[in-house]
Amino acid sequence: MDYRETARGILDAVGGPSNISNMTHCATRLRLNLKNENIDDAKVKAVDGVINVSKGGGQYQVLIGLEVPKVFDEFEKLVNGSTDNEVSTQIKPHGFKGYVNALFAAIAGIFSPLLPALAGSGILYGLLLFCSQIGWISQKSGTFVILTAASKAVFYFLPILLAFSAARRFKVSPYIAALIAGALLYPDFIQLMGTHGNGAMTSFLGIPVVLMNYNSTVVPILISIWAYSYLYKWLDKHVSKDLELVVVPLVCLLVMVPLTVIVIGPLGVYGGQFVADVVNWLIKNVPLLAGVVVGGGWSFLVSFGIHWAVNPIMINNIATQGFDFICPLTFACNFGVIGAAIGVWLKTRNKELKSFSLTGVITICLSAIIEPTLFGLLVKNRKIWAAQMIAGAVGGAYLGLTKVFTNAFVFGSVTTFPAFVAKNSNNFLNAMIGLGISVIVGIILGFIVTKKDERLA
Repeated sequence: MDYRETARGILDAVGGPSNISNMTHCATRLRLNLKNENIDDAKVKAVDGVINVSKGGGQYQVLIGLEVPKVFDEFEKLVNGSTDNEVSTQIKPHGFKGYVNALFAAIAGIFSPLLPALAGSGILYGLLLFCSQIGWISQKSGTFVILTAASKAVFYFLPILLAFSAARRFKVSPYIAALIAGALLYPDFIQLMGTHGNGAMTSFLGIPVVLMNYNSTVVPILISIWAYSYLYKWLDKHVSKDLELVVVPLVCLLVMVPLTVIVIGPLGVYGGQFVADVVNWLIKNVPLLAGVVVGGGWSFLVSFGIHWAVNPIMINNIATQGFDFICPLTFACNFGVIGAAIGVWLKTRNKELKSFSLTGVITICLSAIIEPTLFGLLVKNRKIWAAQMIAGAVGGAYLGLTKVFTNAFVFGSVTTFPAFVAKNSNNFLNAMIGLGISVIVGIILGFIVTKKDERLA
C-alpha cells in the first residue's frame, strides 16, 4: 500500500480539506468529522487500501486496518498542507452528543498507539508462564526474571506511556507530560508511604497529601495530562518566546505534580477503581448475564466504534490485578464472527461471497480484525449478524460461567491464545471450549440463515 496515495484518494473522495472539521484515528479506522456528510461511499471504498466505511459516533469512519496510523500521518500532512487553517485532530464538542463523541475519540487516540506494546507484553508473559509450567524455564533463573521484566515493564510504567500518548493527543509537550508521570513513580516519593501503602499521609507546604501507589494506574494520569494540556496552552500563549523554554516547563512541573498528588491522583485512583469494581462485580456475580451481553453485543459496539469506552477498564484490570474477565468475552464475539463466516462459506454458491467470507475468517484468526466481515457481510445481512450475536452470546455465557480470564489486554484471535495461559490450567481449557462453542454455534446458525444464492450486497 502506498500510504500517501491512499490518503490522497480518501481525501479527494470525502470532499477535500475544506470539508473536514476534525480528524483522528483509532486502531483500525480513520475517523473524520465532515461538514457535508453527503459522501459517495462507493468512491471512498474504491480507494486502494480502504476496506470499508461506516458512520458512527457522529463520525465518518474509514476502515483501513492496522496500517491506519501511517495513512493518518500522510492524510494529516495533506490536509494541513493545503489549507491556511490547520484542521484539529481533536473533536470539538457541541452538546451532550458532541462531548460523548469527543470522549470516545480521545480514548481511542490515546490508547491506540499503546496496543502493540500491551498486546506484545501480554503474549510474552503468557508464553513465559507456559514455558515455566512445562519445565523449560526455571522461575529462579535469570532468564525468567529478565523476561518477566520485559513483559511487565509496560504495566509498571503505564502512567508514563499514557502521559506521553495523551500529550500527543492533546497537542502539548509529551516530554513534560512524561516527567509529570515519572514523578509519581520516583522511588523516594513511593517510599513516603513506608509500609502503610495507599492512604498514608504526608504534606506539601502544610497541605495534607494522601499518598497512593501510582504504578500500573490509568485514570489519574489521564486526568492529570488533560488538566496539564490547558495549563500548557495558556502558558504557551501568554509567556514571552524568549522565556518559553524555561518558564513553561518550570511552571507546569511546579503546578501539575503537586496538584496531581494532592487532588487528581487520589480521586483518580479511587474513582477508577470504583468503576472497575462495579464492572468486575457484575462479571463475578452475574457471569451468565455478563457473558451473554458482552459476548453477544460486542460486535454492535464495534460497529459504532464505541467499544473503546470499555477498553480502559480491561487495561486497568490487567495492570492492577494481573487478569481480566471482560477480555475473554470479546473473544467470544470474534469467534462467533469466524463461525458465522464459515457457515456462510459452506452454504453460499456465490464465488465472490465465498472468497470474502474465507478471507474474513483468516483475517480474524491472524489479526483479530473483525471490521471487514462486520461491515462487509454482517451489517448488510441482519439474519447473519443475528446468528453471530447468538453465537457470541452462547460462547460468552460459558466463558462467564467458568470465569475464564486473560492475563493480557489483547484482541481475540488464534495468535493471542497465550493470554489464556495461567497457573490454573483449567483456564486455558475452558477458554478453548467457550470459543469452540462460539465457532460451532456460529457455523450452524450462519449455515441455516444463509441462502444458497446469497451474494455480497
